[in-house]
Amino acid sequence: MVSQNDSNVGGATDPIVPIDFTPNRKSGPDFKFRLRWIHVFVAVFLFASGVAGWFILTARSVYIDAEPITAEVSIEGGPAIRIGQRYLMRPGMYEIALGNEGYYDTDERLLVSSDQSQTHRFAMRKLPGVLNVSTGGVEGARVLIDAVDVGTTPLSGLQIEPGTHELTIESARYLSFRKQIEIEGRTIEQNEEVNLDPAWAVVNLSSSPSGAEVLVDGEAAGSTPLTAELLQGDREITIRLAGHKAWQDHIEISAGEDLSLPDVELEPADGLVFIQSVPTGAGVTINGEFRGQTPLQVALQPDAQHTVALFKNGYEAATTTLQTASGEERGVTLPLDPIMTQVNLAVQPEDAEVYVNGQYRGPADQPLELMAASQTVEIRKRGYVPYTTEFTSRPGLDQQLRVTLQTVEEARLEQIEPVITTAVGQKLKLFYPGEFTMGASRREPGRRPNETLRNIVLEKPFYMAVNEVTNAEFREFRSQHSSGTLRGSSLDLPQQPVVQVGWQDAALFCNWLSERESLPLFYNVENGEVTGFNPAATGYRLPTEAEWAWVARVDDDGNTRRYPWGDQLPPPAQSGNFADMSTAGFLGEVIQGYQDNFLGTANVGTFPANHKDIHDLAGNVAEWVHDFYGSVGVIGDDAEVDPLGPDAGEFHTIRGSSWAHGALTELRLSFRDFGVEPRQDLGFRIARYLEE
Repeated sequence: MVSQNDSNVGGATDPIVPIDFTPNRKSGPDFKFRLRWIHVFVAVFLFASGVAGWFILTARSVYIDAEPITAEVSIEGGPAIRIGQRYLMRPGMYEIALGNEGYYDTDERLLVSSDQSQTHRFAMRKLPGVLNVSTGGVEGARVLIDAVDVGTTPLSGLQIEPGTHELTIESARYLSFRKQIEIEGRTIEQNEEVNLDPAWAVVNLSSSPSGAEVLVDGEAAGSTPLTAELLQGDREITIRLAGHKAWQDHIEISAGEDLSLPDVELEPADGLVFIQSVPTGAGVTINGEFRGQTPLQVALQPDAQHTVALFKNGYEAATTTLQTASGEERGVTLPLDPIMTQVNLAVQPEDAEVYVNGQYRGPADQPLELMAASQTVEIRKRGYVPYTTEFTSRPGLDQQLRVTLQTVEEARLEQIEPVITTAVGQKLKLFYPGEFTMGASRREPGRRPNETLRNIVLEKPFYMAVNEVTNAEFREFRSQHSSGTLRGSSLDLPQQPVVQVGWQDAALFCNWLSERESLPLFYNVENGEVTGFNPAATGYRLPTEAEWAWVARVDDDGNTRRYPWGDQLPPPAQSGNFADMSTAGFLGEVIQGYQDNFLGTANVGTFPANHKDIHDLAGNVAEWVHDFYGSVGVIGDDAEVDPLGPDAGEFHTIRGSSWAHGALTELRLSFRDFGVEPRQDLGFRIARYLEE
C-alpha cells in the first residue's frame, strides 16, 4: 500500500482528473414501430377473405337453365358469381334479364330459395318468322293462316308466330290447298311456293234438235252443241228449247276428268197454265190431284179436259175446267168468296182500336165481322202494350173476345228482372251494353295477329251467367258425363266447372235448358247436330265473343282492361286460378312466384268476381263462345252491331285463360284461341237476350 507521503517522494505530484459519466436511462432494447403499405395490404386481404368466406358459406349454388342455351344472362339485385354453368347467389329476390338474337328480350324475377343447390328454368319467346307465299301463274289467291285471312298472293313479309300453323290457299276455279307448316321464328325467312290444281273439267253437251239453251245450276252457259269448263261437284244441267219439254239431270263433275254426255232428245212441250186466285195462297187440285198453292204454273197434257178446283180456309171453294194445246201458254184467275161471321168484343180501355191482319177496323167497342178462318186480331192504344192473338171465328156460334190492355210501364216493370235463375239454379245478371273497341293494339306486348282492333256496338241487352256451368249442372243434362282427373286430382267434383265438352255439347245443353223453361230455342238442331241458329230467339245460348269481351274488359267508366286485375304484371295474390308454381312440374310456362293452391280446376266462384260481378272470366277454365272462328273486321270499317261471328267455319272461338295458362300472351283479356276438340281446361257459361 502506498501512502500519500510516499507519492510525493522526489518532490513530484500526480494530479487527480475527473472522468465524464452519463447514466443509461433505457431499461430495455432500443425498438421503434413504423406503419408500412404491407401492413395495410395484409389487413385488407384478411377482411376481404373474411367477407368472401362469409359469402361462400351463405350463398347457394344456382343453375340458370335458359332456353336457348346461347342466351346472354344479366342478374341484378345482389352479387352473383358465375362458376362454370352455375352462379353463387345468396337467398333473395333478383331481377334477371335474358337476351338472344331472334328472341324477345325477357325480364323475369328470380327467387333464390334456401336450398343449397337449385335450378331455375327460363324460356325465351322466339320472334315471329317471315313467310313468303306464291302460287305460280295464279295470282290473287286468298291466303289463310289458321283460318284467318291474311291477304292474296303473291304475299311476302308476313310475320307469323313460331310453331305449327295450317296454311290454306283458295282461288276461284281452283282446288283449295291445305298444308301444315312449321314456322321457325327468329325472323328466319321461309318460302312456300304452291301450284294450285284446276277445279274444273271439260264437258261436251248436244241435243236434238240443236240450238237449245243450256243452264248450269240455273245460270245460262250457252246453247247446244256446247263445250264448257264446269266446276267440280254435283251440277244441275238443264237443256230447254221453245215448244219442247225441258230436260234436266244432275251430273257429278270430277276435276280434271273430261266428260261427253249422250245426245239429248227433246220432247214436244205440254201446255202451260198459270193459275191465280183472289186472294192468293189457295190450294189447287187438278183432276183431283193436289198440285200446290196459287200462284201456280203447271204443265197439262194438251187436247184434254182438266178440272181445276181451288180451296182456302175461310173461303168458298171455286171450280173450273180448261183445255190447252201443245206448246200453248195461258192463264186463269178465280175469285174466292169469303165466309163471314160476327164476333163481339169486350175491351178495356174502351177507346182502344182493333186491327185484323194488320188492317184498321175501327174502335174496339163494336161487333167485329170476321172470316171463318184463323186471323191475327190486334188491340192497340197509345201508351199501352198491344194485345195480339190468333182468333178463329166459327159460323153459327156466339163468340166473344175479352181483352184488358196493360200499360207500357206496367209491362216493363213486370217483365224485366236484373237477375234471373235457371231451372237448374244458375244465376244470370242483366247487362245494358254499349260501344267499345275489341282486340289489342299491335304495340301491346304479347299480342297475337288474330286480335285485330274492331269497332263494336252492342245494342241488345243480355243476361250472362255469373259462374261457369258446373259438373253437377251439366250432369242433369247428360248424367253419364265425367270431367276426368289431372295427375291424380279430380276434375269431376260437383261444383268444379265442367270440362271435356265440345262446342256442340255446350250448345245442346243451352237448347235443353231452354226446353225446360219453354223458351224459344236459339240453336237449330238436326239429327243431334247443331246446323244453325235463330238470332231473334231469346232462349239460352253461349255468349257471343263481343259480349264476352265487353263484360270481361270494359269497366263502368268505359276503360278497357288489359289483364283481369288491371294493366300491370305480375298478378296480385288471389287474382284467379292460373298456371302457378304448383304446376311447374308439368306445364311449360308458369307465373313465377304466384300460388293459387289449385293444381287443376277450382270450384266456381272461389276467386273474387270481376268489376261486373262475374266470376272466372280469366283463370279456372277457358270458355267456348258462340262465334265461329275466322276473319273479322278492323278499325276503320263500319261499326259491327251485335255481331254473331262468321256464318260458318271449321273451328269455334275460345276466350279467356285457364288454370293451364301462365304466359303473358294468354293472361291478357284480349287473348283469342280456337278449337274443335274437348280439353281438360275448357268449359263454358251461358247467356241469353233480354225478352223485349
